Amino acid sequence: MAFHGIFRTKDVDDVIKQNDEKPDEGEHYTRLSKRLTSWDLMGFGIGIVIGTGIFTLTGVGAKNYAGPAIMISFLIAGVVAVLAAICYAELAAAVPTAGSSYTYAYTTIGEVFAWIIAWDLILEFALGAAVVARGWSGYLQDSFGLPKAFFGEEDSVINLGAVFIVLVLGFVAAIGIREAKWLTNALVVIKVSVCLFVIAIGIFFVKAANLTPYVPKSKPLPESDSLGGLKQPLWQFVSGAQPTTFGVTGVFVAAAIVFFAYSGFEAVANLGEETKDPGKDMPRGLLGTLAICTFLYVLVCFVLTGMVKYTDLSEGAPISDAFRQVGLGWAGVLIGVAAIAGLTSVILVDIVAMGRIGFALCRDGLLPPSFGVIHEKYHTPVRITVVTTIGVAVLAAFVPLAALAEMVSIGTLFAFLVVSIAVVVLRRTKPQMKRPFRAPQVPILPITSAVLCVGLMTNLAVETWLRFIIWLVVGLVVYVFYGRSHSHLNKDSVES
Repeated sequence: MAFHGIFRTKDVDDVIKQNDEKPDEGEHYTRLSKRLTSWDLMGFGIGIVIGTGIFTLTGVGAKNYAGPAIMISFLIAGVVAVLAAICYAELAAAVPTAGSSYTYAYTTIGEVFAWIIAWDLILEFALGAAVVARGWSGYLQDSFGLPKAFFGEEDSVINLGAVFIVLVLGFVAAIGIREAKWLTNALVVIKVSVCLFVIAIGIFFVKAANLTPYVPKSKPLPESDSLGGLKQPLWQFVSGAQPTTFGVTGVFVAAAIVFFAYSGFEAVANLGEETKDPGKDMPRGLLGTLAICTFLYVLVCFVLTGMVKYTDLSEGAPISDAFRQVGLGWAGVLIGVAAIAGLTSVILVDIVAMGRIGFALCRDGLLPPSFGVIHEKYHTPVRITVVTTIGVAVLAAFVPLAALAEMVSIGTLFAFLVVSIAVVVLRRTKPQMKRPFRAPQVPILPITSAVLCVGLMTNLAVETWLRFIIWLVVGLVVYVFYGRSHSHLNKDSVES
């Protein structure tokens, strides 16, 4: 191990050894059970990726930023996600452990950066789960005419629908990974089937006139939306350029926003410690997830913008509303049901992922170890799962989070940036490490991935950057006053 204060790193060999250790008699379990295959990983991946992105952001991105070129926006976001997934696949196959990019950062660039990444991932998954839970509640209210005072986004003081679904899925996540796997796979079958239905039926209602102009002409951003420049992309703010929407700029801004649709696939990497054959299953699970989701996204975007003029799209429920506009109301109801199923699986995988990240932090001493104890019967980190579930339920109950959706994108891109750097660093520091899957064209591919991540991040609004920086500062305060002195690496260095 190397000790350089807060930049001390954890040895990769120690991580791998730790995952293989069995508890001595009378000790708590410190590792998770291997119960997942590549198909299960793809189920979790598709379960978290196909959700809010395809059911809502398609309308937001097309109507406000890219028009029919939203297809290109999803492709750009997909390419960035695939490059990052290749980097994830190398590390997840070689170091199959809970914590994913947190652990990779810990073994390459130091403890403080690992903590920042973990704090960032907690933001991504917690905020994502809370946002989606409120969306789930809204779909439920719309489908069954429930009271808006308890299920609506704008009218509710306490969103009971969001709290209910978070608590139910938190219970499923706590009692076992197999139960979570079965529920996720069932929901995935439903929503993938409906996506194929949308493509198969909607293709007959596509009109060429709706796809013209493919890239709408650029126009200035309305003054009322500028908020002193805080709503414009960071690069425009820094360069002093006129805030605009649509055009080429709109396509890239939409790509940064709809990246939310790909956020969460890295949750698959958090399941490496529970995978039967991570050397083969992790690359298949990660890359298979993105290949399937990108294919479905692009085709759904084509059908959506071809059925209805982008200016007439609904931002809340664009797909079901598009079918209603062409006279297929019954299809809109079916799609609404699929949206509820899709959002359910997103929340579940978010909660599972948070439990694994929290478990990794507890095992390393950066959070109280007692919270990370593995339940002897359920083989899951029950305590940390319960704590994170309660946190998400509180957020979903009281905080309107629609305006914070971009925070999930910036958190995801930041994690991808670190993983891309970690691949290059480990190739130099651990050239002989066993790598069941090797990313091609290193260092060119991971460097390209890192640059593209930064590029998309600069297309996010200034206000999003400010919120992100505040969150990271809060995380550093927690690290300074607890994690730094309680980490196992710090204790080992003191004893030595």
